[in-house]
Parts: sequence; structure tokens; C-alpha cells
Amino acid sequence: MLINQRTLKTSVSFAGVGLHTGNLSTVTFHPAPEGYGYKFVRTDLENSPEIPALVDNVIDISRGTTLAVPTSNGEAKAHTVEHVLSALAGLEIDNCKIELSANEPPVGDGSAMPFVEALCRAGFEEQRAPKDYLVLDKTITHQEAARNVEMAALPNDDYRITVMVDYNNPALGSQHATLFDVSNKYVSDIAPARTFCFLSEVEALYKHGLIKGGNLDNAMVIIDHETNDVELQGLMRGLGLDEHVVVGTSGFLNNKTLRFANEPARHKLLDVLGDLALVGAPMKAHILAARPGHAANVELARKIRRLYERKKIQRKYQLKTGDAAVMDINAILEVMPHRYPFLLVDRITEVNIEEQRIIGYKNVTFNEQFFQGHFPGRPIMPGVLLIEAMAQTGGLLLLSNPAKTDDNTMTKDKLVFFMGINNAKFRKPVTPGDQVFFEVKMLRQRRNTFQMEAKALVMGEVVAEAELMAAVVDK
Repeated sequence: MLINQRTLKTSVSFAGVGLHTGNLSTVTFHPAPEGYGYKFVRTDLENSPEIPALVDNVIDISRGTTLAVPTSNGEAKAHTVEHVLSALAGLEIDNCKIELSANEPPVGDGSAMPFVEALCRAGFEEQRAPKDYLVLDKTITHQEAARNVEMAALPNDDYRITVMVDYNNPALGSQHATLFDVSNKYVSDIAPARTFCFLSEVEALYKHGLIKGGNLDNAMVIIDHETNDVELQGLMRGLGLDEHVVVGTSGFLNNKTLRFANEPARHKLLDVLGDLALVGAPMKAHILAARPGHAANVELARKIRRLYERKKIQRKYQLKTGDAAVMDINAILEVMPHRYPFLLVDRITEVNIEEQRIIGYKNVTFNEQFFQGHFPGRPIMPGVLLIEAMAQTGGLLLLSNPAKTDDNTMTKDKLVFFMGINNAKFRKPVTPGDQVFFEVKMLRQRRNTFQMEAKALVMGEVVAEAELMAAVVDK
């Protein structure tokens, strides 16, 4: 498994027709900088809006995964993105700008192979930044009882996917597919697997505005009810397709042959890989999926994405051994007027003047004076003290700021008075042994009055938050 991030050496394009929209489309893959991720860019729309390939932007999962972001003129959409994302994830590409000349990538032959071949022609370039792996430390599950869908993401040392499908159809039966090694097996074993649908679904899909670009060259159609050649020709004319079709004996229209005995299961795995790329990070996990579909894939991706965001927050606030504090307790004492037992910030780990943000923390021990009465037998840090600690952290931001106040004097000769609290919420109790991080951001300033957004977090989860108002005055 690759360690550093990866992008393309050069740009490459692939053209064709979109599966569901029927629109002519060209997709162009471009190299992208470290940390860029995947972003679709609609070059046919005004200002070429970007659509980050993240699960938060999914708006539709009817026979494909559609992303959208708001624009000044409505919405910018990218339909049926799962095969493109599967190719990128399967080739372990971390950063890629994906330009679309229409609202849907071309379908090719219904597999991910056309995209894989194009990307391989462009070549790959290793970047200097390490990959930001999401390493699962607990099992995440998703079930849909009505559809008999079960999915799970289990902790694992690398990335594996196992899929099982059972359509109760003679042409398919029960199938399973597993991808043990993305690096060596995706291109040969998964990318060539084509999309498929049942004959009974074809007309309904077309009436719902889907598969307008579908034909027997880009989809496998499974015969799931009795029919004959005459009925099939009528169906093709109704779909606007000038294709001769026969029932045949293989269970697929026109006696199409499978590329793999379990090609449908492999294609479902291809879709799972593409949809889970919407987590926004490479994973170390084993994905188990029984009868998956886009709706279930996306819901599992949402749950994994929430875990990834919590872990990002934890890493953000976690000091490495040997890291120096921006302000240790001695530096804080030089700035703050507070003293025992009311100094509630132990250390400042970040002061970003440009972004007007500060991060600090307090180690909460059982020896805290307030635990004697709050509460005997059930020690909980009072919410008002969490507010005070956030306010003190915000005060340190103001007193550490070299920006000048309205009377043209530096804030180091000032005091900060707490003026107001808005939208205070207490979400979880803080108890002895917790390390509480405080993040305070400046919202707005009016003369010597400041409004700030404050959060208190334990293990990456918000335990309290509020909007605070303060004034800077002379000492």
C-alpha cells in the first residue's frame, strides 16, 4: 500500500455518452496538488463551479450517485460519478481535478476500465506529503431490513472489500467477490466488471428519465421474466434504440457472455469502492457488504466520514511528544490576571493571528477544588466554568493579537472584560481525567468589542459551545 500521496503526471481525456442523461460528455483528468482530493469541475457552466467528491454533497442515489453544490444560478451537478471515483480509488490516486464538459461522465462500456486505461496513459506521480489514512479502530455498521441489506466496516491493516449478492435469478444465483489487494488486483479483477440491470427494470428506468444513454454495449441486461423476440423488438423501439435483440439461452439479452463468472458481484464491489471514496480519505478497513446498493453505500460512507472528521479533530488537538507550547503556564501567567483557583487554561498550543483563532487546553484532575461540591460521588465540571475557560482562551487571543485597538495602543497593556454569552450549549459532561481543548475563533469586531465562537472538546467531540462577547479595556 502506498505511503505518500499520488496524483497524475499529465492530463488525459475520455469522451462518450452519459449512461442516464444521454448527454455527450468529455471527462478530463488533471494533476492536482497535495491535499486536494477529488473535485469535479463543470466547465460547461458559468465560472466552472467545483463539486468536491464528498458524501456531504450527495443529493440522489437513484441507480447512480449524483453530487451537487449550490451556485449563483441554482445547482451544479455531477451524475453517476461512482465509476470515475472507483477508478481513482482503485489506482490509489489521492488528488485529481476532474473536468466535465456536461453533467455526467461518459459511460464507456459500463465498467471502470475506460477510466483506468485513460489514467494509466497519463501516468502517476508520487507527491511528498504522506497519505492521510483513516485507520478504523471500531466496527461501523449499516442495515436496511426492508431490502435485507447489511454492511460493515471492520478494523483491518489494509483495505479490503467483500461483497455478496443474491438476486434469486437463474442467470445469477448467489455470488460473492473480494478485493484483497487494491494495488495489484483492482485493474485486472474489478475494473472490467460491467454494470447490469434486469429486463423488468429497463422500461421503468427509461420512463423515470434514466438510462437515456444506455444500450447493449454499455450494460448487461438480465432476463428475469418470460418474453420473446417480438416483444423485445417492441421494447427497443419504445426506448428509441435501433438494435436487434434476441432472448438467447444465456440468461442475458443477445446471449452476452460474462467477463467473469461472478461479474455482477464484482461490479457491485466496483460501485462500493467508488461510493466509499466519498469518505474523502484512503482507508485501512475491511468492508463487508451483503446486497449493497448506492443508497446503502452512501449511508455507510456518511458514518465513516463522521468518524474521519472526529479523528481529524483529535489529531488537530493532539500534541506530539516534545512539541513546544505556544504559551506554557508561565507565559499565560505573564498575560492573564487570573490566579488560583480561577485560572482555567493550562497551555496554548496554537495562535493563528491571520485566521484569528486560538487553541488551548486544560487537564481536569480529581484535585480540582470545585469537585468537592459538584457533585460529591459524581464529579462533573460545572458548565459555567467551561464557559469561563473558553472565555479565558478567547481573552488570550485578544491579548496575544498584535492588531491595534481603536485608540492605537497595543493589547498587551489591556484587560479583557467578559460581556455576554449567546447560544450556549452543554452536550456532554466533563469529568476527572479529561483533557478539554478550547478552540476560539473571532467572528467580528466593532471598535474595542469582540464577538467570538468558542468550542470545548474532549477526545475530538464537542462537549460545550457558545458565542462570547468581550471588551478590551485599559488595565
